[in-house]
Amino acid sequence: MAPTLAGPRDHRLFGCVLALAAALRVLVMLGYDTARLYWYDSFTYLDTAVRLRPQGAFHPAGYSWFLWALRPFGSVELVVGVQHAMGPAVGVMIYLLLRRRSLPAWGAALAAAPVLFDPAFVRLEHAVLSDTQVIFLVVAALLVLMWREEVSTRAAAVAGALLALAGLTRTATVPLLGLAALYLLLRRTSWRAAVVLVAAGALPLAAYAGWYAQHHGRFALSGSDGVALWARTMTFADCSIIRPPADQAALCPNGTVLDAASEYVWDPRASLNRLPGDRFTHNDLARAFALRAIAAQPLDYLREVVRDTSLAFTWEPVAHPKRMSPTTAFQRGSWPLPSGQPLVDQVRKEYDPDIRGMRSVEPFASVLAAYPYPWFLHGTLFGVLLLAGGAGAVLRPRRALLPWSFAVFLLVAPVAALDFDHRYVLPAIPVACVAAALAVRRPVPRPAGGYPGGYDHVARPKASANGSRAS
Repeated sequence: MAPTLAGPRDHRLFGCVLALAAALRVLVMLGYDTARLYWYDSFTYLDTAVRLRPQGAFHPAGYSWFLWALRPFGSVELVVGVQHAMGPAVGVMIYLLLRRRSLPAWGAALAAAPVLFDPAFVRLEHAVLSDTQVIFLVVAALLVLMWREEVSTRAAAVAGALLALAGLTRTATVPLLGLAALYLLLRRTSWRAAVVLVAAGALPLAAYAGWYAQHHGRFALSGSDGVALWARTMTFADCSIIRPPADQAALCPNGTVLDAASEYVWDPRASLNRLPGDRFTHNDLARAFALRAIAAQPLDYLREVVRDTSLAFTWEPVAHPKRMSPTTAFQRGSWPLPSGQPLVDQVRKEYDPDIRGMRSVEPFASVLAAYPYPWFLHGTLFGVLLLAGGAGAVLRPRRALLPWSFAVFLLVAPVAALDFDHRYVLPAIPVACVAAALAVRRPVPRPAGGYPGGYDHVARPKASANGSRAS
């Protein structure tokens, strides 16, 4: 007989977990009087949503399209309210995928717990930032690709479109499209599914790059990749080894020493920022220098990437850069907007007149501040999950390879392209949980040819009164 998903009674545990996660988010909405807005990221997202044209530097427009869709309501509080619904939705997707793959209810609920209860995720949901949307889209694509044993062309098209939207929200996720296609080929899935996946993802990316070219004169998704990679090389570049040509020599380290690669993007003393014009007008030159530096000093580059990536697994938080104060706690206080910035006034006028600095609200903020979530659950446990998922990727590649490869890429790529940031680690955690859960769960034996519908688990027939099995 065909297998069936578990009945509602089997999901009571997760229902309770989900109710607690929802209650936490209601408390956050009560504990802060508005959305958290960051200078300058939040305001460039909102400005792009108003003007609907590609932003020239760091951010593609994917998140701004989401903000544009909510613009008629004129409320950044509504924006974070929707994002607070997206967070639990990610937990639901993780739970459903793992139950589909035969994990017990408690195991699937445990794998979904970090995205539901880690304050770092909930704080991002409460901010006008793209992270929650990226996580939602990546997990949704993973769900579609892994829902059945055999990936249909329709599922491949949907997954490709979701990964394209993720790439248009944060460009660092674009290569996930290639990883997904490679996974399909390694599994000897129909080549049509792999082709459809790539086409469904590549077409929206190419269309956006064409739109970007109309406004900024280059076929690209953003205009900062070279500047970011140049900053990455500033922690190790030695021009006596690199020997750059004359036009690139001005980008060599000039004696300015900063405590994190990303700081070189903005520090006025850095060599790039001493060139005439805006730093991003030198993006192509910066990329050429960075690629030359990496080719001349590959081991130095690898050392820096490994060292910074290791900061994700510490037992206690490490400030990087030192001006940052990483924490998993909810904070009390006020966060005023910068003064004297025309963009703030412009966005307030055109998107939400009530935009203001955020402050905590008592007594809810005190309850949130007392909420316990140890850092090692955010850091060291994440390392354990990656190790478990890696073992599963080797021993059970059909089950764990895809989410594990997604998790590793999402962790390492931002470090390799620019720098480590505790915020950039978060998209890797949910997919690492999926990989680890699939790695430690022993699959139910299946007959040759598998079960109808592609389920990993069996709808077992019930025993009759005399001990025989009903067919």
